[in-house]
Amino acid sequence: MNIKPIAYYQSPLKSKFGVPRQSGIATHLVGKIVMEKEWNNPECLRGLEDFDYLWILWGFSANVDSPKHPTVRPPRLGGNRRMGVFATRSSFRPNNIGISAVRILSLTIFPGKPIEIEVSGADLMNGTPIYDIKPYLPEFDAHPNARGGFASSEKWEKLQVEIPDEIRQHLGEENSRLVEQLLSEDPRPHYHNDPERVYGMTVDCFDIRFQVVENTAKIIHIDLF
Repeated sequence: MNIKPIAYYQSPLKSKFGVPRQSGIATHLVGKIVMEKEWNNPECLRGLEDFDYLWILWGFSANVDSPKHPTVRPPRLGGNRRMGVFATRSSFRPNNIGISAVRILSLTIFPGKPIEIEVSGADLMNGTPIYDIKPYLPEFDAHPNARGGFASSEKWEKLQVEIPDEIRQHLGEENSRLVEQLLSEDPRPHYHNDPERVYGMTVDCFDIRFQVVENTAKIIHIDLF
């Protein structure tokens, strides 16, 4: 089977670190699905405006050359216990394929320009290839009473987030809300617990540096890049 992208994703997150571990977590995270030339046809998306959510099939493009193993260490289990790769949503998968449900915000179609679908809540980094999109059907796709295995039984401890006023002014209110949401989910590997360690993540045009002390993520510096 020959599979190639039908679109690419534009995101304010330029690297893997800081990308939400699941779709729907970061509701303030807004990006765009930009259609490729072959599928840049309004007829391909006719009727899409009647749906609220999409399923996206996409590629873990940053992990293509990474080794694959039958077991992985899920962050939800602290990174210290192994589970079967097919019992997790690990990014290190045999065929590097991911699936996410995202909310449709708008559909932009202008003659002579790539069609853009603006969405929120995607767990994709900038430049991620998208192989297919399908409408989310709540009567068939939602199973609220289903068991969630270790992902439901192991609770995720959120962090408090401190952004100094001066840094908040540089980020702007929209980016500040997004950064707070991303950091509250604790993007660190969970076996890291060094309060002196400085972590970095890129959001929009900002290189953000932070430390985690006890249960608080403290932004200590930002730079433009």
